[in-house]
Amino acid sequence: MKKGKFLSSVGVVTAAALTLVACGKSNTDDNSGAKTANKFPIATPAKAVKQGGTIKIAEETDTPFTGVFNEELQMDQPSADVSSPGQESLFYVDDNYKINDKGPAILRLDRKANTATITIKKGVKWSDGKQVTAKDVEFAYEIIANKDTNSQRYSDQFNVIKGMKEYHEGKAKTISGIEMPDGENGRKVVLHCTELKPGMAYTGNGYIWEDAAPYHYLKNVPFKKLESSDQLRKNPIFFGPYKVQKIVRGQSVTWVPNKYYWRGKPKLDKVIYQVVSPNSASQAIKSHKFDIIQVINSQWKQVKDTKSVNFVAKIPLQYNYLAFKVGKWDAKKSKNVMNPKAKMNNKALRQAMAYAMNTDSVYKHYTDGLSFQIPTLIPSPFGDYYDKSIKGYTYNIKKANQILDKAGYKKKGKWRVQPNGKPLTIHFLAMSGNAIQQPIDQNYIQQWNKIGLNVKLVGGRLTEFNSFYDKVQHDDPGVDMFIAGWTLSDEPSQQQMYSEGTMSNYSRFVTPENNKLLQEMDSQKAFNHKYRVQKFHEWQKYMVDQAYVVPTVNSYQIDAVNDKITGYSYKPSHMNNDHHIWFDIGYAK
Repeated sequence: MKKGKFLSSVGVVTAAALTLVACGKSNTDDNSGAKTANKFPIATPAKAVKQGGTIKIAEETDTPFTGVFNEELQMDQPSADVSSPGQESLFYVDDNYKINDKGPAILRLDRKANTATITIKKGVKWSDGKQVTAKDVEFAYEIIANKDTNSQRYSDQFNVIKGMKEYHEGKAKTISGIEMPDGENGRKVVLHCTELKPGMAYTGNGYIWEDAAPYHYLKNVPFKKLESSDQLRKNPIFFGPYKVQKIVRGQSVTWVPNKYYWRGKPKLDKVIYQVVSPNSASQAIKSHKFDIIQVINSQWKQVKDTKSVNFVAKIPLQYNYLAFKVGKWDAKKSKNVMNPKAKMNNKALRQAMAYAMNTDSVYKHYTDGLSFQIPTLIPSPFGDYYDKSIKGYTYNIKKANQILDKAGYKKKGKWRVQPNGKPLTIHFLAMSGNAIQQPIDQNYIQQWNKIGLNVKLVGGRLTEFNSFYDKVQHDDPGVDMFIAGWTLSDEPSQQQMYSEGTMSNYSRFVTPENNKLLQEMDSQKAFNHKYRVQKFHEWQKYMVDQAYVVPTVNSYQIDAVNDKITGYSYKPSHMNNDHHIWFDIGYAK
């Protein structure tokens, strides 16, 4: 499943049905709407699968997908989605997200030796017929860690592998801790670590990369040119069940069977992903334009009675959030650097803005409750890691005003000024999405105006997906805060998103307490489950108090699936890289 975090398009997180458990106990007694779990099945009815047929899937986005067909450089959800028929990761998992031996490779952890050994199965081949090798595994780490690629996937979590830091800093030409005992063309890789981490047995742990990159195919492309190369944009190769037949840049990808696939011939003749506007989704469902298409929450009433479809659903590991910019990414030092004098680096201001948001009522109004407010940055599907005692920022205008008054944000005319008496204008970056995005974001601006804060949209309007993340990732000085969305890893470690050494910490906040808690939740002591749970609870309380990043909503995710299709399931054991295992999917006999 997921090996990292993806950027998701706000508002395109959609609908669902089952609370999942990730390395912890099930917890359905919360405010997540999980009690309605039995409304939807988690899979299509199980039937025998016949050979042949074409499946057409809608990729709902109001902007073209970037089309980076490589896991090490890919950071947007649409590109990951359209890559999924070919983009298989090394490991399969059980229904608790624990890595098992059923996938393309086998993982063995040795705590005494501090090693992680990856053995690729014989016959796992790229779509050009070449065996996946040890060098392909090592090469994936090189792509992530080499500064010339500018991979957003690199984080200081990888420094648990010996030599990664030195390679990343340009002090070494190879990664000393990656051993290939049978040579580059062998199938075994030994990762020598400073220590093993409690999450390493689970997918998405952030320490062990779960993919390989075709060294023989990419070795002559300079790292600087890799992301824009034809090999990754026009003619990518994978070792999954399907291979690329045709790419219409930013619009569609057509997949046909990979004849070298290690599990045999997949069932379908073709899999076609095609971009469709979220605003057209309900009409596309009713007219059966696609075989698989996600329901937009605000359109549920329009589509729920559609015939000849099965509604398959889950509560995904994902959320939308409000983040305040308080620093910058220092590329030379590979770390986030906080600016103590940043406009938004005042806890009272951030807390007041969070209390002024009427998130619960506005989403209930627009989505019939299919999107719901969440109180913490650890969603409830993470079981006992989720702290159900936390109430989060529920709507309270009176409290918001009191906080600002006490902190010295006095009113001068219509608007409040900063405690130093200078005018205060807050620039808010918001992403375009489906039809409800504009009224929801305008609603928030009105709420902030009510407490005397002069908040203005960056550019005077919503910003399209690719431009939005360009501004967020490169710390555009014209952005003070933004609302975005995460798709999460299945292993709940927060290092990948919120540590000092991860580029994905887009708020750029860095505090000694946050560093300490993040390290403790992945420490040797955290092999004790109770200790790890305690640290997760402490971190959630700390993050709520600091309000650098405030979670807003999670959403049920419902797919409308042609009722002739079988093998489509959201059970973790039927997923790979957070996408369905396409080998299992086809038309029923």
